[in-house]
Amino acid sequence: MVNVQSIPSPTTHTEERAHEADHPSSLLALFGPDQPLHLDCGIDLAPFQIAYKTYGELNAERSNAILICHALTLDQHVANVHPLTGKLGWWETMVGPGRPLDPGRYFIICANVIGGCMGSTGPASTNPATGRLWGLDFPVITIPDMVRAQAMLLDRLGIDTLFCIVGGSMGGMQALQWTAAYPKRVFSVLAVACSTRHSAQNIAFHELGRQAVMADPDWRGGGYFEHGTHPHRGLGVARMAAHITYLSDAALHRKFGRRMQDRELPTFSFDADFQVESYLRYQGSSFVERFDANSYLYLTRAMDYFDIAADHKGVLAEAFRGIQTRVCVVSFTSDWLFPTSEARAIVHALNASSARVSFAEIETDRGHDAFLLDVPEFFDIARAFLESAGSARGLAKAGG
Repeated sequence: MVNVQSIPSPTTHTEERAHEADHPSSLLALFGPDQPLHLDCGIDLAPFQIAYKTYGELNAERSNAILICHALTLDQHVANVHPLTGKLGWWETMVGPGRPLDPGRYFIICANVIGGCMGSTGPASTNPATGRLWGLDFPVITIPDMVRAQAMLLDRLGIDTLFCIVGGSMGGMQALQWTAAYPKRVFSVLAVACSTRHSAQNIAFHELGRQAVMADPDWRGGGYFEHGTHPHRGLGVARMAAHITYLSDAALHRKFGRRMQDRELPTFSFDADFQVESYLRYQGSSFVERFDANSYLYLTRAMDYFDIAADHKGVLAEAFRGIQTRVCVVSFTSDWLFPTSEARAIVHALNASSARVSFAEIETDRGHDAFLLDVPEFFDIARAFLESAGSARGLAKAGG
């Protein structure tokens, strides 16, 4: 008999994820029925909530606030222990004492996006109108919707302008949307490994992931909460497929090659004979511990719909016309998910609109995920850009 192994069931209880979706282990901003979020789909979402974390202190001039926009499968827990996984924050390479984003100098904010599952209103949240979880009754959201919600949060915090917005991947999309939608509220932007629109290839990969989730019989048409199930196999496969796009062939070869996993000879089965297979299965199983399947559908769809130029008759430069925001665009040579050609298109559009823009392409074999890893050249570029913008903004220098 041929041995077959699949992604194991998550050990984190559904109740823990559900509790975090409504009652997050972070700060919470509540917006009542009289403060709706106007969504692109034509629906006014109210009431709703935004979960967020802050690091550092807002200065007396309120001029040192930095908004971090998180990527697709991340959340507000940037530089603290994650409440579900117990792991360290996802960007502790960038955020912390002595890091480019130093809480000793900046007031750093990161909000869970609308549609997420870590405390901001989304499909895993309770619909106050019914008392049941939203599920697929939740309206489809967009990147501009996420940004409008973040703007409402900043209004609540009394922050009129941001010193900088920093984001990679989907976070970079949000940063660019901020630049186009609220140019007077943004002094500088660090946009990393991103684009102003999703490519057909990226949409295709997202559809592969969504179909994997929806093909899982435990998905139950999006109503798995009510049935006490969780489509962990489908969501795990979606994560495995997506994770391949975050890496590069060179990185996979360097890290795994064709090496066997805890054995010298093949088992002649469908077990994880190769180290790379075991790695991907681990990525899939660990992901379902902390993420909601329906949120994955909604957030990937939001990225698919993103196209800044579409709102400006297809002319990207018009989206940035007249902005005073200082922008730094960063790409990585081995990132085939958001290749350097797309970063250059952003730079060309910003140049055409006479914006202040700088660009860096970093040589690395680490693929799209390089912005989350220990890449010293990226840290140096980020630090230099923030120092330059800080000087123009009148912020005290680090250690000053």
